[in-house]
Amino acid sequence: MWSSCVLAAPPSREPANLDTLKQEIQRYVDSGKYREDVAAVAAEATAWLELRTERGGKRLTVVFDLDETLISNWSHLKEMGFAYVPGAWTAWVQSARGPALEPVRDVHRAARCLGIDVIFLTGRPESERRGTEKNLRAIGCDDYAALWCKPDEAKETTGAFKTAVRARLEAEGHVIIANIGDQASDLAGGHAEKTFKLPNPFYLIP
Repeated sequence: MWSSCVLAAPPSREPANLDTLKQEIQRYVDSGKYREDVAAVAAEATAWLELRTERGGKRLTVVFDLDETLISNWSHLKEMGFAYVPGAWTAWVQSARGPALEPVRDVHRAARCLGIDVIFLTGRPESERRGTEKNLRAIGCDDYAALWCKPDEAKETTGAFKTAVRARLEAEGHVIIANIGDQASDLAGGHAEKTFKLPNPFYLIP
């Protein structure tokens, strides 16, 4: 009589410990590598803006995301242990204390010096507009054509909202020569001649 053979399930692969990952991110920032990676992308974006403006055209526009693109929330993220707590996040935004990511602020300044329109497109809700505008003034980035915030009642994803806004800008005659953000969802959906993805190991937004 043949005995039945029961095969054991292969052992599962345990993911990296969350605290270990947080420590790795802390080292990435503390070492200066994060800023170096941001600066490398920013330099590429500036070079493209300079090259593209030489070709000319009307209503040339660059679209910037804000969080972890132009504005750093690193101190808040550290304080919260990388957790998203809605009330604490809103208080942070309204405090307008987020410093600039300096390499990206340089891209903003280059765009304005070149005569390119700047449009800020953020997943922050309209209810956070006042704190956002105050923060932009505080970091010297209050020279822009428009600030688009997500409607408070919106049900769509942030990525879908941003894609729809860029399509509207294009329909209104803007030529979006660059789209700069830290999330894949910031850049999805087209409507830009070139996209520039900044590093963000901190969180993911659809």
